[in-house]
Amino acid sequence: MPAGMRGAALEGAPRPKAAPKSQPRPRGKVRQVAYAPAKLEAAQGLGLAPKAAVAVAALVVVVGGIAALATGGRAQALGSAFDAQAAVAGFKLNAVHIQGASPEARADILRATGLHKDQPVLGLNLETMRQRVEKVGWVKQATVVRLLPDTVVIAVRERPGRAVWQRNGRLYVIDGQGGVIREADPARFPELPLVVGVEANESAAQILPLIKARPRLAQRLEALVRVDGRRWDLRLKDGGIVQLPAVGEEAALIQLDRLDQQRRLLELGFERIDLRDPELVAVRPPAPPVPVETAQADAAATTAAAPTEVKAETALAKAEAAEVEPAAVQR
Repeated sequence: MPAGMRGAALEGAPRPKAAPKSQPRPRGKVRQVAYAPAKLEAAQGLGLAPKAAVAVAALVVVVGGIAALATGGRAQALGSAFDAQAAVAGFKLNAVHIQGASPEARADILRATGLHKDQPVLGLNLETMRQRVEKVGWVKQATVVRLLPDTVVIAVRERPGRAVWQRNGRLYVIDGQGGVIREADPARFPELPLVVGVEANESAAQILPLIKARPRLAQRLEALVRVDGRRWDLRLKDGGIVQLPAVGEEAALIQLDRLDQQRRLLELGFERIDLRDPELVAVRPPAPPVPVETAQADAAATTAAAPTEVKAETALAKAEAAEVEPAAVQR
């Protein structure tokens, strides 16, 4: 899931003069900077005090509105001319502030706005922009504000990624409610827990906080697998499985906590723990290691059998090549 453009506005620094109308500046990327309440002081570079800049903008809006009403069908053309004149006067986009977004989400939010450098600020439709921003998977809620003379502020409430969901061999980043964050790249979130199964994303909201509250279990967890759409299996990195009940997951995990404190189960390992019955906990210890002598004997037996099999296969191939019945080949 790349960060947006960053920078910092230098307060009190001289601003370049607006380009003449006959020499329009090329479109470019909008600066994305940290929000500064003193941003209006930048209007002084145009020879205007901050309050004067607001007054001029208001006057231009009023005059433009009256002219638009008076011209009827020519209002659209007049609006375009009005935006161009306002841009020449210095009311053109120079910076965008994005608040409340993570570095991963900033680029997607900025892209959704459709903003570009030197765009007329007074002609922006803030409501349409807000709706576009809220369609970004990262964003739960957004507010868009125009800050004269040359800035747009976008404040968002983000939907942070809580898990990676695997379904049909594909991976998706999901939020705390199971909603898919389309723009997020699962490869960039290896620290998030993995949930597997059909509709596992919708059920993850209840189990994930319980796992997060148990760091010893969470750091050993490989995946949470949804079984039959009704309960969870916790698959650990060492191969162990914890079977949780369909109802009473928290009570079952409390039992697991107690067993871990008494017998250090998570540390010593196990093959399977069945917590589905609250009255009976079944623990299957890990399979005993295979003795070295047995392993060597098995390897030797496999090696000894290999030449015979190869000879038989070779004889069969020769028989087929000579169009001899396979039954005649001695095995």
